[in-house]
Amino acid sequence: MNSRNSPNDESDMDGAPAGPQAEPSAALSPSEQIAAALKRERLRAGLSLSEVARRAGIGKSTMSGLETGSGNPSLETMWALAAALDIPLARLLDPPPHEVAFQHVGDMPSLPSTTANYVATLLSPSPTNARRDVYFIQAEPGEPRESQPHPQGTIEHVILGRGAARIEVLGQSYELGVGDYLTHPGDQPHRFTALEPGTNAVFVVEST
Repeated sequence: MNSRNSPNDESDMDGAPAGPQAEPSAALSPSEQIAAALKRERLRAGLSLSEVARRAGIGKSTMSGLETGSGNPSLETMWALAAALDIPLARLLDPPPHEVAFQHVGDMPSLPSTTANYVATLLSPSPTNARRDVYFIQAEPGEPRESQPHPQGTIEHVILGRGAARIEVLGQSYELGVGDYLTHPGDQPHRFTALEPGTNAVFVVEST
């Protein structure tokens, strides 16, 4: 029996609420990001809510709660849902891309494990056909580090590990605390300033 339904068939929701329908420009909470992505990928696969719940080994009410943004999924649950939908986990967690994206660590979708004291937070999935170089940066307050444009198409990802820092790019200034994540065009002039002693960060430089 074919369990796939048309995405336009109202029965695909099994009577469950439609979930958050935020405008593209609206800021979504982590649970709303997950809810929107989960529904998007389920409809793309042409599967009913009940079928995805069955494949993932979770209750239909749990699945419904996740799609309406009222659920609080564990890392294990999200892995099971990604497997049920036959997609990478990152596709259920990654927000829509922007030229510059600044996120406080507390505002990003985080998945706690149910088996260990461990929390996974997706900062950015690797795009196809891209090269990524990873750097550990140690910096002290004083003169800012001025960076000239890297080759066209370069993207920089910055995760602050300790201290505090300011990054200036495209006429904007962003102050990062521990765990904050900033991505910005590396092919534009940019400046990094340590604001506290012992500041360190991880830089991921992505080029095509």
